[in-house]
Amino acid sequence: MERFVVWGRNPVMEALRSGRSLEKILVAHDSRVPKELLKLAKERGVKVQRVSRKKVEELAGTKKTQGVVALLSPVSYAPPEELFKKTLERGSFFLVLDHITDPQNVGNLLRTCEVLGGVGALLPKDRSAPVNETVVKASSGAVFYLTLSKVSSLKNALKEWKKAGGWLVAVEKGGKDLREVEIPLPTALVLGAEDKGVSKSLLEMADLVVTIPMKGRVSSLNVGSAGAIAMWETAKPIL
Repeated sequence: MERFVVWGRNPVMEALRSGRSLEKILVAHDSRVPKELLKLAKERGVKVQRVSRKKVEELAGTKKTQGVVALLSPVSYAPPEELFKKTLERGSFFLVLDHITDPQNVGNLLRTCEVLGGVGALLPKDRSAPVNETVVKASSGAVFYLTLSKVSSLKNALKEWKKAGGWLVAVEKGGKDLREVEIPLPTALVLGAEDKGVSKSLLEMADLVVTIPMKGRVSSLNVGSAGAIAMWETAKPIL
């Protein structure tokens, strides 16, 4: 699969100017970055992260990086309003991936979402797996059929979703038994990182918190598996 990487100061600046979707820009600790590049990144809302020169060169596959590499997204991101509009029109659901950092999990969740008729996903710009080659592969290409949106604040975006008339449902321990509730549509289904779960701020906003009952000795599910179960229950009316 194509590697979505651009290196060198001018090529990275041109990628920013072109309007391509960039996941992030990585800059070597010992490198000085042109102010123009930082300005463009800020205007486009692209995160700039300091890392070791070794990391930059490993990603680029060359030492001729000028200390800067950009990770391009294989997908284009839509404004959250577009994701919300499609979900409302279709009476369907979208995922809220609350700081899930494992690209394999993100890819698996997006694949299940597409298979079950979901519209797409809302992702945070920080502390989230980039939609990269690993995600594309894990999703079996499902990412190309979904509407994906990245936002600075999940909380603020979901306030607008609720204002538009959508429901907010969180999958987390301590909620109502998933077997005993009917998940309302259209809905935003919130899934949290395995170690931390759903953010407190989103739990407080949720119209409904649902829990997957468990009987075995292992006390938790992988987020990809938990998400698949929750999506299946959510999607029943539209399947």
